[in-house]
Amino acid sequence: MGLTIGVDIGGTKIAAGVVDESGAILNTCTVPTPPTPQGVVDAIADAVRTVGDGSGAVAVGIGAAGYVDDKRATVLFAPNIKWRHEALKDKVEQRVGLPVVVENDANAAAWGEYRFGAGAGHEDVVCITLGTGLGGGIVMGGRLHRGRFGIAGEFGHIRIVPDGLLCGCGSQGCWEQYASGRALVRYARQRATASPDQAPVLLALGDGTPEGIEGRHVSEAARQGDPVAIDSFRELARWAGAGLADLASLFDPSAFIVGGGVSDEGDLVLEPIRKSFRRWLVGSRYRPHAQVLAARLGGRAGLVGAADLAR
Repeated sequence: MGLTIGVDIGGTKIAAGVVDESGAILNTCTVPTPPTPQGVVDAIADAVRTVGDGSGAVAVGIGAAGYVDDKRATVLFAPNIKWRHEALKDKVEQRVGLPVVVENDANAAAWGEYRFGAGAGHEDVVCITLGTGLGGGIVMGGRLHRGRFGIAGEFGHIRIVPDGLLCGCGSQGCWEQYASGRALVRYARQRATASPDQAPVLLALGDGTPEGIEGRHVSEAARQGDPVAIDSFRELARWAGAGLADLASLFDPSAFIVGGGVSDEGDLVLEPIRKSFRRWLVGSRYRPHAQVLAARLGGRAGLVGAADLAR
């Protein structure tokens, strides 16, 4: 089918790129994410026209955070942009004159990793993205599993702790409250408050107080050997691995692919996740183990996956 355009909608920027059949990005552009739902639609169209001008691209794939309907046309609910039953496919098609496919952003990233990243050689993979929140995607038998209504793979809102921490979705005890970038920062602040003498690097990178600790501080401090920062990553990994063990009981994939900003720390977080996964996997001693792999495409996965789904 040739060249297609992928769009990845982020909290601060919208990235668009022309992608070929091998998953290579040939041309890209970014625009700021506007504050209004209608502004986001206009910005998507502007980015598509800019990047696609003269490219010969024949279709557009959009990765959007939120619930996308089974027709891959309407964003039923997007918590950050405040889309409610937003007819995104029709609105963008009218502006750019190309066929448009809309997909959940984590599904798009999972498909990108399956096709062109860490999923090479696997037909059954489950992806999780450990970013600000926790997202996921499922590929079974070489097909993206979306569910009857298009909303499968919302792993972040599986309740793993009854009556646990309040989640932004309104529920309590959701997985992303224990395994995500937000959770990592919470662990670090709590531990630095309890044992400031064990967090000298971590506190120095911020403003000297536990409240000043941010995600980038935890990563840098852990790389420098700060005990509290390292322990915070291990706590996140404990919850992430336990959740993967539950997903193995549901899907039995040959591989889990772990992406998102938190996974950029490599074995600092991946090795403890693998250890926790083996610890909590039911029948661990007697069954084959899925591989737990690091995502390879990084921030490009959603854009590349969306473009390939459009193709």
